[in-house]
Amino acid sequence: MENFHLSALDVLIIIAEILLVVIIGFLAARKVKRTAAGYFLASGNMPWYLIGAAFVSTSISSEQIVGTIGAAYKGGLGIANWEWWALPTYLLTMIFFIPLYLRNKIMTVPELLNRRFGPACGAIYSFVILIGYVFVFLPPVIYGGSITLSELTGWNQGYVMAGIIIITASYTLAGGLSSVMWTDAIQCIMLIGGGIIFYFVALRHIPGGWDAMVAAAPERFHLYQPASDPEAPFAGLILATFGVFLFYQSSNQVMIQRILSARSRWDGVMGLIFSGFINIVRPLVTCLVGLILYHWLEVLHNGPSLLPDNQDRAFPLALQLFAPSGLKGVILAGFFAAVMASISSLSNSIATIFSLDVYKKFINKNASDKKLIATGQLSGGAALIISALLAPLVGSIGLFKYFQTGVTYMATPFISVLLMGIFWKRTSYAGAVAGLTGGVIIQIVLGAFLLAADIKLHWLYAGAIAEVLTMLLIIIVSLKTTPPDLKEIDRFLWKWSWVKNLDDKGTQRPWWKQIKLWLALYALAWCYIYWRFW
Repeated sequence: MENFHLSALDVLIIIAEILLVVIIGFLAARKVKRTAAGYFLASGNMPWYLIGAAFVSTSISSEQIVGTIGAAYKGGLGIANWEWWALPTYLLTMIFFIPLYLRNKIMTVPELLNRRFGPACGAIYSFVILIGYVFVFLPPVIYGGSITLSELTGWNQGYVMAGIIIITASYTLAGGLSSVMWTDAIQCIMLIGGGIIFYFVALRHIPGGWDAMVAAAPERFHLYQPASDPEAPFAGLILATFGVFLFYQSSNQVMIQRILSARSRWDGVMGLIFSGFINIVRPLVTCLVGLILYHWLEVLHNGPSLLPDNQDRAFPLALQLFAPSGLKGVILAGFFAAVMASISSLSNSIATIFSLDVYKKFINKNASDKKLIATGQLSGGAALIISALLAPLVGSIGLFKYFQTGVTYMATPFISVLLMGIFWKRTSYAGAVAGLTGGVIIQIVLGAFLLAADIKLHWLYAGAIAEVLTMLLIIIVSLKTTPPDLKEIDRFLWKWSWVKNLDDKGTQRPWWKQIKLWLALYALAWCYIYWRFW
């Protein structure tokens, strides 16, 4: 990017922070037990603070940072809903899914589908999610991260991409989930810490600060957006809480694997609550700088406008305008961290699902732990290579938004089947298979109908309609087929006692460690934000 300059101090900070991540990754790898549970689930020994930090790092990608800062520049505060609207989904995950996974010692989502319904359901999930991770999720992260860093630093994109892949793969494949989570925690500190500093440094450039920005354009500072809003319609957010968002947080292997590694039920729930507290400040990192740049350019007229179609330049331009020497290095190191965290998490989940749910079930049922770990390392490494080769193609044909919408639609059948499976005992194996396969067909038919009828419907609404239709299909097929044996599935059916026993049974903790206390504080902070910026 023209006029963008990195000082020797910036480069030194970037290199030092990357080395720190790699060193921590390898130190964590040295302590990993060389068993399947040790490699893929960190021996179920992760504390709450690592779970929470890793949960946040995994969900922040390079594309998200660039995209949401640009979207905030263009549309205002409403885009912060994508960061702040977490409490409802987290509550559902805590109440319905975390107890389900941890009580039944589940290692992967396909395992849950296999045990609740039957082998075909787990196989469908494994196949679809592996394809999604390798061909849909990873390439845009690799491409988006490498092209942005290349444009900012002037470094060759091919070398940047290769460097990111090699560095991330080195500790991820060596230490499995333990290395991923320890490095994710460090990367979370780098990203959130640097981003918060950048926000306040940038805000100092605005005479009158936040109040001046609100006074100049008060209509841009509301979280509530009408149902027709193209970015974050509030009605769509509510519907997605029970569909797409719930799948992403509770049934997406790359996210839920952090919870599955918890050393106790208390750690799993507290980890999620901790990530909620981090999410309260996350918009300072991922979108609010866009509001500052908007005021700088559109209100104060200190440069040419980025509207209507150049808003994705907001992040690099803000970095160029507002970040002094040294801080640029901190911010870019955090950006590197976001890219590495997303890549390492996806690679590890690919290795987990392929080894435990594909290789062991269909290729080598008697595979030893050593063989499973080796298979995980090979599959994770192969996935990174394939995705890196595809990354330039994704960039050249601009499919990221298309893929994002497609993955959202693809997720709907899974959450439909899981919700029916834990709430309705009559949900049969045939009904679940029909939901998983028929749900995809429903999505395709619905999308074709909307296109043919020239109906522009936000993908959140389309996903909700497809979810309802998929559930109806599951009900119809289940009622016309053999019901499951209640004795075999009873442990997977949700019970009110799960809510009363979110903590570990028989464990007494002091008041300041009570889940109810911290959940209440998080909920109060969340409610204040939505009251303040409604």
